[in-house]
Amino acid sequence: MCLPTAQADFAPYFYDNGPYSYNGNLALFSLSEDTAVGTQIYRLNGTDPEGQEVRYGLSFDPGSKEYFRVDPKSGNITLVEKLDREKQDSIDVLVSITDGQSKVVERVTIFVMDANDEKPEFQNMPAIIDVLETTESGSSIYKVEAVDRDTGSGGSVTYYLQSTLFAIDRHSGVLRIKSGEMLDYEKAKTHFVIVIAKDGGGSFNGKEQFMSSSATLTINVIDAQDTLPSFIGTPYFGYVYEISVPGSEIFTVEARDGDVGNPNPIRYSFDDGDDGVFSINKTSGCITLLTLPIYLKREIFNIKVRASEVSPEGRLMDYEVTTVVIRVVDLNNNPPTFYGENGPQSTFELTMYEHPPEGEILRGLKITVNDSDQGANAKFNLRLIGPGRMLRVVPQTVLNEAQVTILVEDSAAMDYEKYHFLTYKLLAVEIDTPEKFSATADIVIHLLDTNDNAPKFSSDYYIARIPENSPGGSNVVTVTAFDPDSGPWGEVKYSIYGSGAELFLIKPDSGIIYTQPWASLDAEVRSKYNFYVKAEDTEGKYNLAEVFVTVLDLNDHSPAFYDNFLEKTMVIGAPVKIEAVDDDAEVPNNVIEYAIMKAEPENNIFDINADTGEIMLKSYIKSMAIIQNITKKRDCTWSLVVQARDRGHPSLTTTAVVKIDITEATQLKGGPLGSFLMQNRNKPLQILGMLAGIISLMIIVTVLISTATFMRNKKSNRILPNRRVKRRPKTQILRRWPPPPPPCAPPPPFCLPVERQWVVPTVSATVAPKPLKKAVVTRQDSVNKALVSELKMKLEQKRKSGH
Repeated sequence: MCLPTAQADFAPYFYDNGPYSYNGNLALFSLSEDTAVGTQIYRLNGTDPEGQEVRYGLSFDPGSKEYFRVDPKSGNITLVEKLDREKQDSIDVLVSITDGQSKVVERVTIFVMDANDEKPEFQNMPAIIDVLETTESGSSIYKVEAVDRDTGSGGSVTYYLQSTLFAIDRHSGVLRIKSGEMLDYEKAKTHFVIVIAKDGGGSFNGKEQFMSSSATLTINVIDAQDTLPSFIGTPYFGYVYEISVPGSEIFTVEARDGDVGNPNPIRYSFDDGDDGVFSINKTSGCITLLTLPIYLKREIFNIKVRASEVSPEGRLMDYEVTTVVIRVVDLNNNPPTFYGENGPQSTFELTMYEHPPEGEILRGLKITVNDSDQGANAKFNLRLIGPGRMLRVVPQTVLNEAQVTILVEDSAAMDYEKYHFLTYKLLAVEIDTPEKFSATADIVIHLLDTNDNAPKFSSDYYIARIPENSPGGSNVVTVTAFDPDSGPWGEVKYSIYGSGAELFLIKPDSGIIYTQPWASLDAEVRSKYNFYVKAEDTEGKYNLAEVFVTVLDLNDHSPAFYDNFLEKTMVIGAPVKIEAVDDDAEVPNNVIEYAIMKAEPENNIFDINADTGEIMLKSYIKSMAIIQNITKKRDCTWSLVVQARDRGHPSLTTTAVVKIDITEATQLKGGPLGSFLMQNRNKPLQILGMLAGIISLMIIVTVLISTATFMRNKKSNRILPNRRVKRRPKTQILRRWPPPPPPCAPPPPFCLPVERQWVVPTVSATVAPKPLKKAVVTRQDSVNKALVSELKMKLEQKRKSGH
């Protein structure tokens, strides 16, 4: 019996794809240090000879930082820690592959490649160095050193600085004083130089990057004895005053050694210009006066002062010379002073008329001003302070002494009515002195009055009201005018004139306007008057005002009818009008209201318009039958007592009797003309006037037609034949006239003929006929309506008697 042989198991293995492949066994793989964490950097790749599924593994030596992680199935390797080549430039990794039975482990090294991520670092900066100010130009004074831990161009360093005094070698870092430049302790004791170290650039995160650092080098300059002394606070000016005495300190000069780091003492002396009247202290530099100011021969001294360095051995060394200007000046101990004719004076007075000519000099004022100091101490300004700008002073600037002149600037403002006297302050103030001494003088000007004003009314016009029928001599209004001038020039006399002044008088002294003794004012005759009033002074200067007088109407007229007995004919549906007049001038005295006081035989059949005086039947009365039904009479004549009342206070009234005949429109035959003649049968003049108007109109039309025909024939230069003229006879024109009216209208139905006594009216009243817009009621309709009414009345009487 033969046993089966065991099948051989071969171990899995990695593919070796070379150093530039991104899959395989990580052999000779390199990675840049700026690779971002989380980046997939490689894929392990291998196989099993039996075709079994393989899994991958990745591990590090104990204690080592684990930079990568691998996916067992795919073999993808991911960066999980930040790389830094300057700290670790290679990483050892154990990679493995297994088929579940056999496992193969290999050690590989991953190289970390440089990226430009490091700045240059100074090795000897910042630093402080001392340099002698006498160091020669171009000399090396320091060597700067900086290191960049990057490799390649990113690790190379070059040096830069910005300075007008120093320069640096870009590659070696040697710092020198620039050629042609020198250090100067007296100008600058310390210099601060900023040095920049810059690398050569390199890639970082896929971009070119340059990195740099800076540091400060402090250079202290060491002083050397190479500078002359110098004076402090020049230029120098000193003053000798009139009160100075021998030994007075005039001025002190001060000088210092220019080598302030190690200065030498200074000694002072005069070189020239002191004239033997001044002395100077050798160590302090104080200049003093040796004599009284009155013995000084000059006003200005230019003294040369020398300042010399003294060596430690006491030897005079380098020196410097300056000029001290000493001026002999007057002391400002005198203020300006005003003088009159008899010496110093503080008040000046003058009397003059108001409104002098502009530019006139006030010659009555004799003023002198003086300052006994000298030079700038005696220079001052003059000012005039007072009301308005009426006066001005000249001159405005004075040196030592001047005659003061006052001129008139504003003549109109110098008004006696505003100022009886003017008070001004004349002020003198020094200009350029610290003391600003000053002096004042009072100028009082008394003004005399002139007649320079005309009287002026309190108003340009006066409005007065006076009731009519006021008795003669009644006061109307008082006018007032004022003249501000004094004495007789201020006295005012009044007078009136004008077309409306004949009924009025004025009191010349008081301005009271009153009516003439015989005047009778009547608003109905004339209600408005206007005239002028004059106010005049003693020299004839005057002014005018206008007076408006209104005569107030009184209710002194009663309304009046043209006749106290009026006769009217009323057509049913049309009103008749009565009219009264009131002679009062104004409302409400002449506004009339009408009212019916009494009506016979029946009192409740008429209405009247209170404003127009139109009398009409009640609205429900449409026919004669209704009237007869109401009155139980066949008579159609009414008597009305009508009152006219004005609206004055107290109110006045008057009455008139109006006789009205009522008829229906159908009874007025003959058309509108017949109706008109019937209604105005008691007014023959009105009928004749209408007929004359119609005839005049026809004549005018005939003349116009004839004129037009003549002008047309004349224009055609020919005469029309006679037969054409005969075609327009006058009879054709006359045919157009309306038929003549009937002599009288027929009597109304159911009315008995009554003889009437017509009287000529003394108070006029007119009927106001209105055109009939509705259809005219026929006679038959009126008869039928009357019969129906009468039947109703009989039935009603029978019903009552049956009860």
